[in-house]
Formats: sequence, C-alpha cells, structure tokens
Amino acid sequence: MSIATLILGNSGSGKSTSLRNLDPAKTLLIQCIKKPLPFKAVGWKTRTTLKDEGNVIRTDSPAIIEKIMRSSPHEIIVIDDYQAVMVNELMMRSSETGFTKFADIGKNAWSIFNAAGDLAEHRRVYILAHTQTDDFGNVRMKTVGKMVDQTLVPEGFFTIVLRTEATSGDYTFSTQTNGQDCCKSPIGMFDTRHIDNDLSIVDRALVDFYELTVAA
Repeated sequence: MSIATLILGNSGSGKSTSLRNLDPAKTLLIQCIKKPLPFKAVGWKTRTTLKDEGNVIRTDSPAIIEKIMRSSPHEIIVIDDYQAVMVNELMMRSSETGFTKFADIGKNAWSIFNAAGDLAEHRRVYILAHTQTDDFGNVRMKTVGKMVDQTLVPEGFFTIVLRTEATSGDYTFSTQTNGQDCCKSPIGMFDTRHIDNDLSIVDRALVDFYELTVAA
C-alpha cells in the first residue's frame, strides 16, 4: 500500500513550487497542464513521447495517468493540477446532455485516487489540485460542480491532506484543519500546524513516520 497525499491550494499559493527540493532522480512529475516549472529545473527533463527518457510527462488523460502511476519505477509520483483533468474532460464533452459525463468524470477521479494508494508500499504519491469554497465558507478540492460533488469526496481517499497558504510572502503548508477546510494528518507526523512549503520535508516526514524502506 503506497502513501497518497492530497495537496490543495489556490493558484499562486506555492503548490508547484513545493517540488523544488525533491530529488528528480527519484521523482516522476505528471503535469496535467503544460507549463514551465516555477524553479530552476536542473535534473527535470520532459518526455516528448511516453517512450522517451525523462521524468516529466504531460497528459490530462485519466487512463494514461493511471497506467503511468502503476508502471513507473519512481519512488515518488507527483500529479500537478489534477483539477485540469476533470475540467478538460467536461469541456470536451460540453455538448453532451444528461448525467453520464459527470458520472464518468467522477469514476475516472475515483480510479486515480484508488490507484494512488494501491502501489508498492515504499512509494509515495502527491496529487496537487486547486480549491473551491462553498456557500458556507468551507474549503475543499475543486471539481466540476455539484453533480460530481454529490458522489465523490476526494479528501476521503487520503489520510494526509495539506493546504498551501501564502501570507505576506510567507509560503507554508497547513497540516491540520482550521475548522473550515479539509486539512488533516496523522497525530505526531508534524510538530506544528504550519510547516515550510517544501514537499521534500513532507516526504521525509512520511518516510520516517511510516518507517518506509527507501533507496539511499
């Protein structure tokens, strides 16, 4: 059983930047939106095709994402901007009427979330996505509307849900809920409610907490 973590936050709050200190030799990045990395990308190489060498793959296909997750040898998998997978499918099927397209979008997300926790036990998967705020001020992962929200609760698939916060130039991860968001983490995994915005710190905490056997 792999360890899956959901990272949520507004655009510009530091989700992609948090990858900057991960070891690219151990990490596979799946970009659901084509964009340059927001840091000096030494060691990060984008694949032109799936058969090429490199540790950055750009795709918004749920089937391809799941296949890559299950077949990749990398210890760490990061899926960035996952909400784009759902939005793009909705836009491509905008002419369809009825509930079927929403059911398919929800099922595809369900498959990805399940796969994230179904890999070898030493592997870690980080899924990064935008947030949405409901009419009551509650913050959760952005999907594509109430038809999906009524059947799929993304946060329920994860033991660890962190949220990026940016305040006066200070970028952090929130590790526990403020009462209106869905942040959570196991007791004792992190010493404080807010930690540095750095996925390498999070990854080391996971490895230590779960006593995972990983490559040096």
